[in-house]
Amino acid sequence: AQEDTGLQLQPLLEGQNYGAAAADGTQCPAVPRNTPAVRDCLVVAVLCFGNLINFMDWFLVPGILMDIQKYFGLSDGRTGLLQTVFTLCYMLAAPTFGYLGDRYNRKVILGAGIFFWSAVTLGSSFITESYYRVFALCRGLVGIGTASYSTIAPTIIADLFEEGKRTTVLSVFYIFIPVGSGCGYMLAAAMAKGTGDWHWAFRVTPCMGGLALVLLILLVPHRIQRRTERHRALSISGTIQGAAEKPGAAKTTWCQDVGSLAKNCSFVWSSLGLTAMAFVTGALGMWVPLFLYRAQVVQGIVPPCLQESCNSSNSLIFGGITIGTGILGVIAGAEAARRLRKIHNKADPLICATSMFISALCLYTALMVARTNILSTFIFFAFGELFLSVNWAVVTDILLYVVAPRRQSTAIALQILVSHLLGDAGSPYLIGLISNAIQAGNAPSFQQSFQSMQYSFAICAFVGVFGGGFFLLTSLYIAEDRKDAER
Repeated sequence: AQEDTGLQLQPLLEGQNYGAAAADGTQCPAVPRNTPAVRDCLVVAVLCFGNLINFMDWFLVPGILMDIQKYFGLSDGRTGLLQTVFTLCYMLAAPTFGYLGDRYNRKVILGAGIFFWSAVTLGSSFITESYYRVFALCRGLVGIGTASYSTIAPTIIADLFEEGKRTTVLSVFYIFIPVGSGCGYMLAAAMAKGTGDWHWAFRVTPCMGGLALVLLILLVPHRIQRRTERHRALSISGTIQGAAEKPGAAKTTWCQDVGSLAKNCSFVWSSLGLTAMAFVTGALGMWVPLFLYRAQVVQGIVPPCLQESCNSSNSLIFGGITIGTGILGVIAGAEAARRLRKIHNKADPLICATSMFISALCLYTALMVARTNILSTFIFFAFGELFLSVNWAVVTDILLYVVAPRRQSTAIALQILVSHLLGDAGSPYLIGLISNAIQAGNAPSFQQSFQSMQYSFAICAFVGVFGGGFFLLTSLYIAEDRKDAER
């Protein structure tokens, strides 16, 4: 991989005067020094804030799912379709933004994405009950705007930090996935309860998006030098002998990049493992508050919701659980990876595999005890989410060191496409369809609605086991693929 020939020697060259004269006495072109630490931290802070808002907006609908279901008069299947439409548009747009992010100014793309999804989210808050299809379309358009951010932001972090610090910074960035998700639940539930109208939940995140756009414009440099450019500049300066790239070597087509990634076994198997994670998290994120409500109704803990605005306490509690377990899981995963990879070169995929197996067991147990003990259900769901969160930063770090830098935006976009196409794009809708099919042959009752959701949810535990298997397969190839990327 000629595009990354300077990567291994980069630490040896730090602190040298790259603009000094070459050995033959000629003046070499000056190479920009590394970005100052303070500015790097500001850039990361802005990117983390944007990630927080992205996932808050993503989980507004699950936070007030019962209210939306009643407002539009939806079955479980059509309710799940809302999240499926969002995720489908998100994943289909990701490859386009990956291609653009590898070739054009990423700050402009990020800003346009934030503005677009903020405007559409605000517009969707004024839709009436007779326009369900328009509301579903708006959720899809929000997914397109979100794709621009999730695809490009991690590659900016990868360019700012070398491998040792990159894992830590990515962990901070990915902490805001569960934190944003949990805040989305809590914001939606609090606004619906406080105003008596769930539409207000969709009027807060656009204001936060506007603030994020202003911060992006003011604090993020218009151009952040990419690692491939730094390596190429080092080669031109004569510091690395024989490392210069051939003219035009970095200009490959999208199809060539995809073909190269398809031969990367570590990338393929880890992407399938991430797909299993996405399937489980998508189903949990959409249906857990409603499942908990139905379990409580069956146990006689709460009365059936027959009012205009339903009790949102489950969304508030589950949002808090998501935030807490997400922070702990991401930190624990990053720390375990940092320590264990020093003694084992296959530590990352083995950590991911172990956490997937434990998570699947916890989720299955939560489903089985839901009929009799709601506290145990909350506890096992919490542990299931905790072990899922362990993998977020680790999986991304695997991608960043087994894929050459100039293909990373494309790799992330392709991973997003596959993981969402086969994962959380279909899991909310699939769970709803299975629930509808189970209920179809029986008389409507709260007991039946609970059982149908319980049985359809069980598929998540089995998908989690498959995810663990995919990460085990990743461990067979990761050492070799990492060496190829470094070369």
